[in-house]
Amino acid sequence: MFKKFASYFFQGLLYISPIGATVYVLYKTFDYIDSFFEFPYPGVGFAIIIIGITGIGLLGNYLIQLPLFNYFDRKLKKAPLVKLIYTSVKDLMKAFVGKKRSFNKPVLLKVYDNSDIKRLGFITDESKSMLGNESNLITVYIPHSFAISGQLFLAPPKNIEVLDHNSADVMKYIVAGGVASSSEENIENDNN
Repeated sequence: MFKKFASYFFQGLLYISPIGATVYVLYKTFDYIDSFFEFPYPGVGFAIIIIGITGIGLLGNYLIQLPLFNYFDRKLKKAPLVKLIYTSVKDLMKAFVGKKRSFNKPVLLKVYDNSDIKRLGFITDESKSMLGNESNLITVYIPHSFAISGQLFLAPPKNIEVLDHNSADVMKYIVAGGVASSSEENIENDNN
């Protein structure tokens, strides 16, 4: 009897934990953003920020062709300390949400020739722009599990095996430490 009770309890945790964690994170995000504004209704500050960012994106789409934007972009890229921060953040944002996303080629990387151990990652530069064309190395980024950091490897093509999987599923699998399910599995589970 106790085993059945424990089984149902843990099954309930399995259902409620992701929902509870999602609601908690969303609530804390709304609450934090709303703390910057003095509105009587929760979520209004968050909506203002979403609309503002979208408006800036819309405006920026047209301003990017203007000489004024290019002028400020060039100046920020020349300032000694600002250049490092500005270009790093700009490149990182382009990698995730730009028109030319970088994390769209998931691969298995064999780090050592004498080992069968492989790591999941993403090809970020095949053109070898940093290394020069004479290099036969491909740049592979390996994200860390349960973190927002990672490692950069330069590997020969023979050590890289391109995967035929959704990039978002591979990233989720890596970040979750190998315990995440893919979109196909979630669809199958929802249909059962």
